[in-house]
Parts: sequence; structure tokens; C-alpha cells
Amino acid sequence: MPDEVLSTIADGVATVTLNRPDKRNAMNTALLAGLRACFDELDPRPDVRVVVVRGAGPAFCSGMDLREMEERGGAQADPESGVIATLQRVERSRHPTIAMVHGDAIAGGCELALHCDLRVAADVARFGMPLARVGLVVPFLLGQKLVEIVGPAHTRQLLFTGRPIDARRAYEIGMVHEVVPPAQLEPVTYALARIVADNAPLSLAGMKATLLRAGALREQIAHEDLDALARRARQSADASEGRRAMLEKRKPVFRGE
Repeated sequence: MPDEVLSTIADGVATVTLNRPDKRNAMNTALLAGLRACFDELDPRPDVRVVVVRGAGPAFCSGMDLREMEERGGAQADPESGVIATLQRVERSRHPTIAMVHGDAIAGGCELALHCDLRVAADVARFGMPLARVGLVVPFLLGQKLVEIVGPAHTRQLLFTGRPIDARRAYEIGMVHEVVPPAQLEPVTYALARIVADNAPLSLAGMKATLLRAGALREQIAHEDLDALARRARQSADASEGRRAMLEKRKPVFRGE
């Protein structure tokens, strides 16, 4: 498994750590591959009851690696497909999952937290979906997850403004289950993990399977036309300008092309 993702197991609780602290745990190809491989390895293990997902350094996860994305701007492959596949793999984990969000969870990082079953956040954490600020369209499956968790009204606000919200606001709209001071985040999260891990394994597995089946109908919604819109935006001059502006820490100049 790449060093971009670390995994430990103690007393039935697995901890999966995104480990690119100098890049704010931005999702590059290696991190995404490592995260999928990690969950593939954890699923069959009988000594795992629950999985905690966390990030090293100041941020939980800043989303897609914009520098890698810009370097691959002319490539035919969809760079977002790897993110979607990874998030779906996390969601399909056989074990219940808990996102421990100590810092910013932005774009794909916000979605990573949402694809976990439970979310505990430090009160200094922020959640945001600033795709419009870099000229991108949210992939259908990720927009669908937002609507599922916080509803259409709050999804509109998050996507149209691109502005992050703090953890307290995230709690108010149902995005996170608990908000605590930073010093209490780890003990509170692992106390919750202990509560889950102490339950009957067959019950946990059966209820996780039931919840996944209950949401299975959403996979039948056609979205090829929406994928085309997202692809057009991703390959546009505006998207390249947005990525460069974000990397250069300046305001982008969008031209609608």
C-alpha cells in the first residue's frame, strides 16, 4: 500500500489515515489507489468491526490534486472517475465507517466524509464544495450524495456559492453527527467507534448491507447527459484558468469558454 494512506488496527477499530499532510491530503492518483486498496484489505478481516477515516496534518482532505489535474488537462481519461470509484468503495465498506474531521474537508474531501456512515467534526473544521470557483461541474453521483445527506435546498447553497461552511453550520443542516472542540475530537470519535465495535458483528454487517440496498435504486438514474456537461466544463479554458488561479492564489477570470 502506498505511503499516501496508512492503516492500523487496534481492538476491533481500524484507522485509515490520508498521509499527504504537505499537500493538505489532496487526492492524487496514488492516494486514491491506496485508499481503495486499504478498504479491499480491511473488508474480509474478522478482527475489524469499524473503520475510522482521518487525515494527517492541518486538513482532513482538500479534494482533488489540482496540480495533477491541470497537468493531465489534455488527457482523454476522466480524472474524476478515480475519485468517484474510491468514494463508492468507501461507501460499500463491509464495516461501518466514521469520518473524523479535524480540519478542512473541501470538494472531494467533503464527499469523502459524506461517503462515510458517521461524521464527527472539530468545531474549527470547514466543509465546502467550491467547484464553481474553479470552473467544474459536480459529478452527478457526488451531487446526488449531497442531496441525500443535506437535501436540495442546502445543496444548492453549497454548490452555487462555493463558499465553505463551518462545522456548527454543518451540524445544523445534518451534514455531521457531532461537533466538539479540537482537543476532544479524537477521544469522542474513538469512544463512538468503541460503541459501534462492541455491537454484534453479524448485526452490524446485516444493517450495513440493508442500508446499502435501500439506496441502490439511486444507481439506476440515467446521467450520461449530465456527465457530458461535467466533461465539457472540465475540459474548458475556464476550468484550466480556475485551477491555475487556485494554485497561484489569485482571483480567476472566467470567460464562459
